[in-house]
Amino acid sequence: MLANEIRGEAHGIAPVPLSVLDLVTVGAGRTATDALRTSVAMSRLAEARGYHRYWVAEHHSMPGVASSSPAVILAHLAAHTERIRLGSGGVMLPNHAPLVIAEQFGTLEAMAPGRIDLGLGRAPGTDGATAAALRRTDHLNEGADDFPQQLAELTRFLDDDFPDGHPYRRIHAVPGPVQATSPGGVQSPHRPPIWLLGSSGFSARLAGMLGLPFAFAHHFSAQNTVPALDLYRESFRPSAVLDAPYALIGVAALATDEEREARRQVRAAALNMVRLRTGRPGLVPAPEEAEAYEFSPMEEEFVASWTANVVHGTPDEVHSGLDDLHKRTGADELMITSNAHSGDARLRSYELIADAYGLPGAS
Repeated sequence: MLANEIRGEAHGIAPVPLSVLDLVTVGAGRTATDALRTSVAMSRLAEARGYHRYWVAEHHSMPGVASSSPAVILAHLAAHTERIRLGSGGVMLPNHAPLVIAEQFGTLEAMAPGRIDLGLGRAPGTDGATAAALRRTDHLNEGADDFPQQLAELTRFLDDDFPDGHPYRRIHAVPGPVQATSPGGVQSPHRPPIWLLGSSGFSARLAGMLGLPFAFAHHFSAQNTVPALDLYRESFRPSAVLDAPYALIGVAALATDEEREARRQVRAAALNMVRLRTGRPGLVPAPEEAEAYEFSPMEEEFVASWTANVVHGTPDEVHSGLDDLHKRTGADELMITSNAHSGDARLRSYELIADAYGLPGAS
């Protein structure tokens, strides 16, 4: 059973394990190199402060998000950390051949044994035209509709257990279990646990039926959080992976030393979202740019709605907001994404949240 590699341990006074979701955001005036250096610093901080896992999300064709290649970034982070779990939050499976993902994450597992999570989503992580370019097809609905079949195929590759007579019976994902069957081969005791990600009920129900852990994107689908988690728990069937449900939620949260600074940073992130939603994706603007920007009434309405789902303010305010969210949802783990223009602001946020909960490693 993989439960020991799935369930985390809460530290300090946190009600549940705390984790990190990194979009590798690129601020105006910064480069992707700057953003990736921040990711290394954040992963090391997260490890030192007792965050349980560190995930990277797959996005494409977004100038302000440099996480188009999660497996490459995770390999880089694995080289700079020693203990923290690393994973995808997630790989958008319809964009890829299952065998390729099995090979990539088998390689990551070989690099960082017992530390790799494979989170999978069924959305494209981008716009339709980019998804078509990634998949080399215009039939995008087929990818989402075929997700259960793609998931089953990927699982077979990871376990190397296609049945006799299957056309893929003699195809093996390497690194993987087949190496143990070769002369002198030794089987690794680890296999990356699969998580299903979602922002609606489809993956919630599928994760429950398959007995898999589930991650819900509360940070951009807050209205669906409680219904999706209820559906996951109601649908759950014990499996070789888990004997009881385990669900984390992604939470947008930003802590700053002063409340006003939190509002400035979050409003700048909101401007970035306004541009993304209106087909003008760009780099994350600086707070000064957001302060000078004239929002239309419709944009202001969107900003107010979006900001309401971001837990932000002083460390005590964020602590209280995260506790309230945990009580409302009953999530087994909170995965925090702190998005801001500067890497320093993001790093400081995770430090302040760790301090507020009394996580280990405070300086």
